[in-house]
Amino acid sequence: MFNKLLKELRKPDLVLLFVVFFLLTAGIIMVYSSSYVWSEYKFDDSFYYLKRQLLFAGAGVIAMFFIMMIPYYTWKKYAKVILLVCFGLLLIVLIPGVGLVRGGAQSWIGVGAFSIQPSEFMKLGLIIFLAAIISENQKYITSFKKGFFPLIMLVFTTFGLIMLQPDLGTGMVLVLTCMIMIFAAGAKLSHFFSLAAIGLLGFAGLIASAPYRINRITAFLNPWEDPLGDGFQIIQSLYAIGPGGLMGLGLGNSLQKYFYLPEPQTDFIFAILGEELGFIGGTAIILFFFLLLWRGVKISLEAPDMFGRFLALGIAAMLAVQAMINISVVIGLIPVTGITLPFLSYGGSSLTLTLCSVGILLNVSIYSRY
Repeated sequence: MFNKLLKELRKPDLVLLFVVFFLLTAGIIMVYSSSYVWSEYKFDDSFYYLKRQLLFAGAGVIAMFFIMMIPYYTWKKYAKVILLVCFGLLLIVLIPGVGLVRGGAQSWIGVGAFSIQPSEFMKLGLIIFLAAIISENQKYITSFKKGFFPLIMLVFTTFGLIMLQPDLGTGMVLVLTCMIMIFAAGAKLSHFFSLAAIGLLGFAGLIASAPYRINRITAFLNPWEDPLGDGFQIIQSLYAIGPGGLMGLGLGNSLQKYFYLPEPQTDFIFAILGEELGFIGGTAIILFFFLLLWRGVKISLEAPDMFGRFLALGIAAMLAVQAMINISVVIGLIPVTGITLPFLSYGGSSLTLTLCSVGILLNVSIYSRY
């Protein structure tokens, strides 16, 4: 079947490619605009974060086009190996002296002058593995014992390892993405309802087990109760978005990046974007994420086999869920989780792996029937 498809190859989804480059370009511009004050203060180089972001983006784009040329069904052959390697990295990062601690989370492994975040690799690795398993065993998905339960146990085992770092934001993205894939495969709603009850108890236990999580919930409900402590970030984020109004203060004219909003080039970059480009700029970015999701779902529906369908769906869902959580945090809809905005936030592992994921999605689009 695939030999025949190879003769009928088409161009990748050019709309998706345009969306990715638009978001990536917007991200590079906003990383510089949001970081040059802090960068000048901390490193005596206003271009410090910009130069590194350009390096990450360049490496990511090269990797994206390289991976785009690899037939997507190749990943199915190595799904188990990829998952085992990702599990190995998640265990290695927990070793004292090996894993680097940043912001209270031991989530990075140092590699020379740079660092990698294993949980970012696991997001993609688990999507590939689930797509492979579901495509081979979809007939069992309605069975709790043979289909639903083994997949859920795998997802929550992975979530547990990520929470040992701890990294709730990445864990949430991973779990929600996998739930979407399993639901799309045909799992029964009754199984999800049963799981939801157990999940709520577990989530409550996670919150109660760590005081800082309780503080984040409290800060979310009433950030002005502790404006200089746990409520500081969300208050400063809202102070950035509010004055932006319809048109914004103008690119480069943010006031909150002047040491009010901590490291605004990362998790809260959307707040600076809203301040400088206003409601129109923020809405444009959100619409582009919706466009990305639409193209991903379209590619999934038109993929030539089940593996391609679930692989494309998983990648599209992962990007959409992560963007949704990040923006929801920034505008105060959910508690602070600490997660980047795809394509826009400063970051090495996150940006590079995001672009690698898009490379796989673009390859699926080459074989899609659109």
